Amino acid sequence: MRRDRRRPDGLTLLELAVAILVLSIGSMAALRVSDQSRLAIGGEAPRLLARIAARNRAEELQLHGPVGAPLPGQVTLGGQRFDLDTSTETTAGGLLRTTVTARAASGEGATLVLYLPREPRR
Repeated sequence: MRRDRRRPDGLTLLELAVAILVLSIGSMAALRVSDQSRLAIGGEAPRLLARIAARNRAEELQLHGPVGAPLPGQVTLGGQRFDLDTSTETTAGGLLRTTVTARAASGEGATLVLYLPREPRR
């Protein structure tokens, strides 16, 4: 004799509990990833402003020369203060290798290396 075992329509309570568990773990992982992305994107504005500050200092050095009047060590861009550090060394070809570093108070920064003639442009 054969019994007619039909599978009941719908989900059992155990299947429903497992599905909710899997969905909740996936949701928590997605929230953690989005939080990490937000933190990474949030630090981009000071880095971008630091790059602009370093480029501005490089332009000043190209116009006035590295041996001209001293330039300020701090600038303010976008409401943030940046410390600017400039170091210079002479290359074998007679150019000046100048490294400009701009760093925000929060730690983000940028470094730019440029090669300048000994005398500024006239």
